[in-house]
Amino acid sequence: MKRTFLIAVSVLLLGGTLFAQGTADDYRRAFSLRDRFKDKVYYSNVEPKWIGKTERFWYVRNTPQGKMYVVVDALKKSRSDLFNHQKLAKELSSASGKTVEAAKLSLQSLEVNSRLDTLRFIFNDTKWIYLTDKNRLINNGKYEKPVEKYWNEADDELKGDPVISPDGKLTAFIKNSNIYVKENATGKEKAMSTDGSPGEYYSVNIMWSPDSKKVAAMKIRPAEKRYIYFVESSPADQLQPKLHKREYMKPGDALPFRTPRIFDVTTGDATVPSTELFNSQFELRSLEWSTDSKSVLFEYNQRGHQVFRVLELSAETGLVRILIDETSKTFVNYNRYFRKNLTNGTEIIWMSERDNWNHLYLYDRTTGQVKNQITKGEWYVRDVVQVDEAKREIVFSANGMVPNEDPYLVHYYRIRFDGTGLTCLTPEQGMHQAWFSDDNRYFVDVYSLVDKAPVATLRSSTDGKELLPLEKADITELQKAGWVAPEPFVAKGRDGKTDIWGIIVRPSNFDPKKKYPVLEYIYAGPGSQYTPKSFYPCLSYMAPIAELGFIVIQLDGMGTSFRSKSFEEIIFKNLKDAGFPDRLAWTRAAAQKYSYMDTTRIGIYGGSAGGQEAMMGVLFYPDHYKAAYSACGCHDNRMDKIWWNEQWMSYPIGKEYAECSNVENAHLLKRPLMLVVGEMDDNVDPSSTMQVANALIKANKDFELVVLPGSNHTLGGDFGEHKRYDFFVKNLMGITPPVWTSVETKK
Repeated sequence: MKRTFLIAVSVLLLGGTLFAQGTADDYRRAFSLRDRFKDKVYYSNVEPKWIGKTERFWYVRNTPQGKMYVVVDALKKSRSDLFNHQKLAKELSSASGKTVEAAKLSLQSLEVNSRLDTLRFIFNDTKWIYLTDKNRLINNGKYEKPVEKYWNEADDELKGDPVISPDGKLTAFIKNSNIYVKENATGKEKAMSTDGSPGEYYSVNIMWSPDSKKVAAMKIRPAEKRYIYFVESSPADQLQPKLHKREYMKPGDALPFRTPRIFDVTTGDATVPSTELFNSQFELRSLEWSTDSKSVLFEYNQRGHQVFRVLELSAETGLVRILIDETSKTFVNYNRYFRKNLTNGTEIIWMSERDNWNHLYLYDRTTGQVKNQITKGEWYVRDVVQVDEAKREIVFSANGMVPNEDPYLVHYYRIRFDGTGLTCLTPEQGMHQAWFSDDNRYFVDVYSLVDKAPVATLRSSTDGKELLPLEKADITELQKAGWVAPEPFVAKGRDGKTDIWGIIVRPSNFDPKKKYPVLEYIYAGPGSQYTPKSFYPCLSYMAPIAELGFIVIQLDGMGTSFRSKSFEEIIFKNLKDAGFPDRLAWTRAAAQKYSYMDTTRIGIYGGSAGGQEAMMGVLFYPDHYKAAYSACGCHDNRMDKIWWNEQWMSYPIGKEYAECSNVENAHLLKRPLMLVVGEMDDNVDPSSTMQVANALIKANKDFELVVLPGSNHTLGGDFGEHKRYDFFVKNLMGITPPVWTSVETKK
């Protein structure tokens, strides 16, 4: 027995020597990957800026010699330097006291006038004006960074400027929570409303009718606000910790109630509508007067998101009628939004998923009925670029229209209001992004694939004809640095019929004779699609960790966006689904094709919604996922932000919230788990992670908890990344990670 055991150990050690993974060299390679790939792609990253209403645009050429600012004339189909780089570099060096190289100019927030003779930009925290013809550089003062408003803070509509009437004779404003109107000539004030108070006040967003005879505004009954609190343990400017709080509404919280009111400025008469058609509000928004001053349009998003309405309030009768009534048994994805009121006053273009695909509809505003469906088919409208009312044409982007192509790839199209004349403007295979000129005669098209470098070209907006090739990225140096292209991979999902698309990332020293444990990077939240489709030199959350000896995968299972509505709504009241049945099927299919993928050793990691889902992986699918790294997870949807969670989990709060909670299901844990949280996270309440940790402790479960002082919403940063590396090397490779000091490197 002893002899046999020793032989087995020797074989294992020999195998470890031959197929070493997770070594100090692997760590050094992983940490250095970003630097190795940095600035190794030339003639890429084209981001054109059209210059005013002209046919010219500028962009930065990333050449082997450095950055070159160029201007393109679409009409003449010509390209030249935007300015004399040597002269500007010399002037900046002299004025700033810093040596500035002509090939390394970095002009932030650059603005170019239509004559091309004046540049405005920020350099070295200073605003500059450069007169190109005169070679004159003017210091325009220190640049002060704008104070950023907390992203989740609601606008109470209490502060705002007075609003002057279209004819210039009157000014409307708020005083003592009420609406007042002042005669500009005499200064005489008149109260339009008298029923406002701090507990039920009028919004400062006052809208004048086009004829200057009426004003409209929302009367708001506010709701008590919720705040989250967290301690900054190690502030940079003092020894003692700081207590912070942030406004943060959560599912089930009471919300403000809004009612539109219209006032006749001459008579003082008030139009107060019945709230019957908008009485369960998540949001009431967008007061818009009709051109004839007879009515006001506004939008109603019902709590629970199963109804979204465009409503019209008559300024003459006070009656409210429904123009557009969008309903769903699951959810109306109001993030898929487009509405255009045509200037003829009788038509509206509207976006809807009502036929299971996201499409455009032409509405008759007078009747509230659909005149015709503009776009139709098993594909998905992404964005509307232009509505040309004179030609009655629309330019839009869409995905899923090209047969036998990755259905997520975006192309641009033109179509008439009546649904005829559909024309593809970007026929080449790839993920396209377009920038259109002000007059929409031209556009710059940049397209790529995750495994194919970008191409940039100038096109005609009429038919997509290429007018001038701009750039074709050169990745020669990137390939010399060891870059390995991710592989797009498609396999059937849970139903055996639906294609699920993802990518496979391999280490730069990949050897098909080896066996590789598998890591899945997950972000499966609904509302978007997450697997990269465009070219990136370094997929930062995936490529570096692959260098340790992992195959890393990412995919979009059911429950994500930009396919059919039925594809997305599978997560309705069931966020714990997270596309997991599709993930298991996809991974098995990949491993069947590639035997070097070891499906007995699969780990999963993610942050935010991905952090919640990573933990769900080991809770609900422990036979598939053997370890999970979960960062800043929204582990209980009752603890997270209201808009995200009520959108998919609905309202009122039902038993489904508890069923999807990692806190409630923490007792199921039987695989290694690392929880990571930033103590300053104001995106997902840090208490969400601490509550799941508390539940794990109560269930007597072993796990690791990493709290990052001073960090906000994060996958872990440099420290967390190193912890993630060690966690998976230890738990999937069975190797003791190298000592940190042996792999330290600049990041």
